[in-house]
Amino acid sequence: MRLLGRRDYQPLKQRPLAHALNVPDKDYPAFVEALTSLREERQLVIGPGQRITLPRMTDRFTGTFESTSRGFGFVRPEQATREGDLFIPPGQSLDAISGDRVVAVVLSRAKEAGMARLHGRIVEVLERGQSEVVGTLIRQGRYWLVQPDGRDMTELVAVDDPSAKDAHEGHKVRVEIVKYPTATSRAQGVILEVLGKTGLPKAELLGILRRYNLPEKFSRSALRQARAAAQKFEALDDPQQPGREDIRSQTVITIDPTDARDFDDAISLRRLPKGHVLLGVHIADVATFVKPDSHLDNEARQRANSAYLPRHVVPMLPEVLSNSICSLQENQDRYVKSAYIRLDPQGNVVSTRFANSLIRSSRRFTYDQVDLILEGNTAGFPRPLVQLVRKMEALARVLQTRRLKDGMLTLDLPDPELVYDDKGRVIDARPESRTFSHTMIEMFMLEANEAAARLLDSLNVPFLRRIHPEPDALASGESARVLNICGYPVPKDINRKGLQQLLNRVAGKPESFIINLAVLKSMQRAEYSPAPMGHYALASRHYCHFTSPIRRYPDLTVHRLLQAYLTGWLTKKTARDFPDADQLAELGQHCNTMEQNATDAERELTRVKLLQLLANRIGEETKAVVTSVTNFGVFVRCERFLTEGLISADDIRRAFPQHNAGRRGRQRFIDTCPYRIGQQITVRIAAVNIPGRALDLVPADKPKTTTKTPKQPKKHPRKAKARPKSQKTQSPKKPRKPKRKKSRKPPRKR
Repeated sequence: MRLLGRRDYQPLKQRPLAHALNVPDKDYPAFVEALTSLREERQLVIGPGQRITLPRMTDRFTGTFESTSRGFGFVRPEQATREGDLFIPPGQSLDAISGDRVVAVVLSRAKEAGMARLHGRIVEVLERGQSEVVGTLIRQGRYWLVQPDGRDMTELVAVDDPSAKDAHEGHKVRVEIVKYPTATSRAQGVILEVLGKTGLPKAELLGILRRYNLPEKFSRSALRQARAAAQKFEALDDPQQPGREDIRSQTVITIDPTDARDFDDAISLRRLPKGHVLLGVHIADVATFVKPDSHLDNEARQRANSAYLPRHVVPMLPEVLSNSICSLQENQDRYVKSAYIRLDPQGNVVSTRFANSLIRSSRRFTYDQVDLILEGNTAGFPRPLVQLVRKMEALARVLQTRRLKDGMLTLDLPDPELVYDDKGRVIDARPESRTFSHTMIEMFMLEANEAAARLLDSLNVPFLRRIHPEPDALASGESARVLNICGYPVPKDINRKGLQQLLNRVAGKPESFIINLAVLKSMQRAEYSPAPMGHYALASRHYCHFTSPIRRYPDLTVHRLLQAYLTGWLTKKTARDFPDADQLAELGQHCNTMEQNATDAERELTRVKLLQLLANRIGEETKAVVTSVTNFGVFVRCERFLTEGLISADDIRRAFPQHNAGRRGRQRFIDTCPYRIGQQITVRIAAVNIPGRALDLVPADKPKTTTKTPKQPKKHPRKAKARPKSQKTQSPKKPRKPKRKKSRKPPRKR
C-alpha cells in the first residue's frame, strides 16, 4: 500500500508488482491472496490491463487536515487514494486546524510539476485533533493574544482577562480553545495554566510536556502497588527463590552513560574450551514486580515507554521500581532474566539458554571509563575488571565483523549532544559520542534480542517483534536520485551489500549526511508488530526487544512470555492460550504511536534549546550542508550544531543575481538555484524564531562569477588583436563590442 501511494508509482501487474516489492517466489501465492483480500476490501483496484492501483479519490470523503504557516493545507484521506492528499487553498479550510478529522469535497483538478493535483475545501469538522495549545502571551494594542508553540497551529489565539490567572506578557501559558479560527475571525481561548516566563528552562520543559501530553505523575493506585512491591522485596532477608539461579559470586558489570538513572542490563563473560565463549546478558526482571492487568501495568502500558528529554525523564515505571529495586545497581542483589549465548571463535551462535537469576553487579562502568581502558589508561581500575573489559572488546569486534558480513547497515546520523554550564544553561552543542564502548554494548544487546526472538519463534507463539521491512524498488530509486545529484555512481542493485559499500565510501565527506539520510528515507521505519518480517537494517530474521523492560513496554511483554516458558506454562501446545496476533497488532500500534510521540517531544525540546543558543549568535558564520531545494528556498543542516535551517529563495537571489530567473520569471527557483543537494556551503545566522521553531540563514559564500564577469569586455579585445586569424571563429556578436564597452553592466550569460 505504501508503494502504491508513491507519486512516482506507475501501475504494475501482479508479477512485476511482486518483483518491485522483492517478494520471494515461495511467497508469491500468499502475495496474490493478500492482493485479493485488499481488492475485496476496496483498498485497491485492478484496472485496465490488470494493472494494480489505489482507488480514485471520491468527490466527498473523510480525512485528517494538516495546515501550513502559509495559509494553505492538505487533507489526508482515511483510505489511501491514487491522487494522494487533497490540496486546500487559503480560505477553504472552514474553521479546521491541524489534526482535525474533517469532511472534504473535491472542487477542481490542476496540474503541478506535470502531475494532477486535486483542489478542494473542508465542509465539516467531525472531530477536533486538539482542543488546547501552549504558547506565549503577547499584547497587540488593547488585545491579548497567544502565539502557539510549534508548527501545528500558526494562528494567534485571542484571550480575555489574562490577569485572572496572574498571567503577564511574555508568559508561557496553556490555553483551551473555545472558538476555532475562520477566514474572518481569530480563534478564541481561555487560559488554563501559567507555565512560567517563556525562555526559562522550566517553562519550556512544561510547555513540551503539555503539548505532547506526557504525564508528570503516576496515579495513587499505581504508586501504591509499586511501593508495596518494593517493600516486599526489601524486607527479604535473602532474596534467593526456588527456581532462580544464584550467580552473585560471578563477575557481572554494567556499562551506561554517565548521567544514566536506571540500569536494566548487565554483562558477564566466560571462556570455554575450543575457543568458545559464554556471553551472559542479564536483564532486569521487571515482570516479577509488575503483574499483568494491575493498575501499575495498565499505566505502564498506556505510557508504553519512557521519554528521555534533555535533562529530564518521564519514566514508564515509578522511580521506586525504575531507579531502585529493578535497577541493576552496583553491589545490590537484583532479580534478572539471563540469556546465556555460547559463541564460537567466529562469533556464530552455538547454543542459547535462558534462566531466572539473582545477581550482584560487581561494578558500574560509564562509557567514558570503558573508553579509557580500551585506550590503555587503566590506572585506578582493578586488573580483573580491566581484563574482562578487554575480553568483551575482542568478542564485540568479532560479532561486529560477523554482522557486517551478514549485511548489517550502520547509518552515520548523529544527534546533537547539548553542552551545559554550571547553571544548567546550554553553551554549545556537539555530535553525540559513538565510541566503541557504545558499539560493544550494542553488539551484546543485539545477540540477546535475537536469542529471545528465536526461542519464541521455535514455540510458534505470537509475540511483539521489532520489525524493519525491506525497502521497495521505487524507494531505492529515490536514493539513486540523490546519489546522482551528489555525483556518485548508482549500483545496479541497491541491496544491503551495495549500501554498505556506499556508506563506507562517503564516510567523513561533506555529503555523508545527505546520503545517509537518503538511505534512511528509502527505508520504512522500524516498528512493533507481530508480523514475522525480520529486521532489514540489522540483517536479522528473528528480532524483538528484550533488553530494556524498565523503559519499553514491548520488552515487558516478551519477558512475560519467557517467564511462562521458564515455568513450563508456555509450550507449543499452549501457545494458543496467550495473546493472539490481532491483540498484539493493536498493542504494537499503540506502542509505535507513543514511541514517536516521545521522540518528537525530545527533538522539539532539543531544538528549542539549540535555537536559544543560536539566538545569541546572530551574525556568526558556520558550515552547512544542503539537504533539500524547494521553490521557496534551500534547507541546510548546520554541521556544528546539527540542526536544520532555511535560506529563503529571495536571499539567494540577492546573493547570486546571475542565477535569477528570466526577465518574466518563467523559470522556477528550483531550476536556477546555484546550490545542489549535498553541497557544503557557508551560511550566516540571520534570525531565530523560537515559537515557530525556525532558523533563518543567509548565504555567506561570495559569488564566484559576479566580480570576474565585468572584466571580460576588457580582456576580449586584447585577445582578438593578438590572434587576428581567429576572427572567423569568433561569435557573430563581436561587431557589437562598442556597445558592450559603453555599458557598465556585465554581459548576461546563460
